[in-house]
Amino acid sequence: MSVKKSPQTALIHTDYQAPEGFAAFPSAIHHASTVLFKNVAAMRSGDWKEKNAYTYGLHGTPTTFTLEARLAEIEDGKHCLLAPSGLAAIAMVNFALLKSGDDVLLPENVYNPNRELGRWLSADFGITARYYDPLIGEGIAALIQPNTKLIWTEAPGSVSMEVPDLPAICKAAHERGVLVALDNTWSAGLALRGFDLGVDIIMQALTKYQSGGSDVLMGAVITRDRGLHDRISLAHMRLGMGVGADDAYLVSRGLPTMRLRFEAHDAAARKLAAWLQTRPEITKVLHPVFPDCPGHEVWQRDFSGAGGLFSVIFDERYTEAQTDRFVDALKLFKIGYSWGGANSLVMPYRIQQMRKNWHGSGTLVRFNVGLEEVQDLIADIEQAFGEL
Repeated sequence: MSVKKSPQTALIHTDYQAPEGFAAFPSAIHHASTVLFKNVAAMRSGDWKEKNAYTYGLHGTPTTFTLEARLAEIEDGKHCLLAPSGLAAIAMVNFALLKSGDDVLLPENVYNPNRELGRWLSADFGITARYYDPLIGEGIAALIQPNTKLIWTEAPGSVSMEVPDLPAICKAAHERGVLVALDNTWSAGLALRGFDLGVDIIMQALTKYQSGGSDVLMGAVITRDRGLHDRISLAHMRLGMGVGADDAYLVSRGLPTMRLRFEAHDAAARKLAAWLQTRPEITKVLHPVFPDCPGHEVWQRDFSGAGGLFSVIFDERYTEAQTDRFVDALKLFKIGYSWGGANSLVMPYRIQQMRKNWHGSGTLVRFNVGLEEVQDLIADIEQAFGEL
């Protein structure tokens, strides 16, 4: 029996339901905080951990469930959780797996906000964060303590570009019951199969190639093991990690073209890096495709591509002030963090302050090669060299 409604109530409660059968390529955008249940029994039987029902917007909608499934498939994983940023995804893993008295190992070339998070864990949470040479390989066994619970890896380091030997690190870790997490943002899950190499957890910043528009912040944590996924899911819930439906849609929209864009970034970056190798202003190009980049042999063995991110070391005769003038003089390369978008980016780093035992005194500058014509990017760098 229908209930007669006043005009105001009719604005809120409508009897209309759109017909079923609509189909289109894009995933639908479902906005929701409150999720409605058919009855009390449905409310009580739904389990957010199992994802067998919708319980509250924070725990997922069809929009986010679909994106999680697609991301897990790209990495050949089974379970995926979304977070508001790459750093939020890292924090979620740490708070899921570490407690006071535990120890975590991070590579010296780790993403700097992850390093800062390590300092915070040590200062305020009683969790020891120690740092290791990213090229240590099986030698990491000597650093593992009885209270070591997690080892972070980054392949390659997103500033200094060393490529770690993941199978060797994973073997040493697993022999001692330690989990290994991989920041796989550099390859977007396309050029490195982390689970096949032994890692337990893969984290990505979807801010990069997945969205491709330099307009979304999001992260993901992907696993194969159900028990591990459940532990991280509890942290996801307790920390209130959620992403907006519109952002999830933007990432989903970028996935069909991601491989094509990634390969275009890769091809352009190799051309630009090879040209920079010939320049007298540059003493070293830090790109894993080149034999003199630390970990090149591992990259050859484990990777199938490279993307658009690499760094260079300027000749030590140039001061920081001079290289800053070079960066300021660039027209097409814009100064900014991140990568994976259509626009080329540049960023100078004080690597000697970021890393212990860094050899060399030249200034490090990182390039993200976008989708512009390579010859135009070369011309831009060439004119900026004039400011040195």
